[in-house]
Amino acid sequence: MQIRRAQTHDAAGIAAVHVRSRQAAFSGLVPREHLDALDPAREALTWTGRLTGPRGPAVGVLVAETDEGIVAFAGFAPARAPGTAEIGTLYALPEVWGTGVGRRLLAAVVRELTDAGCTRATLWVLEANERARQFYQAAGWRADGAVEVDTTGGLPLIKLRYQRQLLPASAGAAARA
Repeated sequence: MQIRRAQTHDAAGIAAVHVRSRQAAFSGLVPREHLDALDPAREALTWTGRLTGPRGPAVGVLVAETDEGIVAFAGFAPARAPGTAEIGTLYALPEVWGTGVGRRLLAAVVRELTDAGCTRATLWVLEANERARQFYQAAGWRADGAVEVDTTGGLPLIKLRYQRQLLPASAGAAARA
């Protein structure tokens, strides 16, 4: 498996992962009609726009790719507070859940953010998504008490903000040496 920066030509692969993983992960949490309406072609157009738009130094998308193609991806950008970044998306195909792909991808994102000078990272996760919450907690992320309501699919869904302190880039390089 290779983890690399996404390119414009990856939009369709990212969209396919995004749709399939949301349909599997959010089944029973988000209305079925909403999940069934997700369209990989429409998502590919959205991802093409995201991958070709202007990006700052800490904004990006990483993909995890095998011989079969893209199996996972993560998107990240600066948050409102200085030195803080937000992971906006991290999805993997259901068939690679539990194989370590997500852990490796998350670790690569943390390295990218640390190397960009970020000292803290945040992300949002559905309160009812126990699988995702356990995944992030095992990687050292903790809920910080912030809550928001998302109305995806027409129902109010509670999202919890998780955060993690990041090592300064020099400490991260020393730890990897």
